[in-house]
Amino acid sequence: QVRLVESGGGLVQPGGSLRLSCAISRFTLDNSAIAWFRQAPGKEREGVSCISARLGSTYYADSVKDRFTISRDNAKNTVYLQMNSLKPEDTAVYYCAARIGLFGRCPLSDGYNLWGQGTQVSVST
Repeated sequence: QVRLVESGGGLVQPGGSLRLSCAISRFTLDNSAIAWFRQAPGKEREGVSCISARLGSTYYADSVKDRFTISRDNAKNTVYLQMNSLKPEDTAVYYCAARIGLFGRCPLSDGYNLWGQGTQVSVST
């Protein structure tokens, strides 16, 4: 069974940092573009960042550029999202997603066919 399992969410003060983890099967990690999405209450789901399958090229939404970093640890079958300088508007449920068979540039939009259960990130004083 293919699963994506997120962890690392929590409550942090503005300006703080969190690192989200997404545990993935090795097959999926090797053959998929992996992305992080988020959805805040009352808002549409937003693509935050993605990493391509083979070259490991990374892409970011303008709202998180220079603050968030996506990375992949093949030895641990895990994709990370390091979030620095967090703002209250970063508060959302964050989801890890995989698009199996996509080896080119990864999109920050729909088309991902595997999803995790989500992890809550809250940025507040």
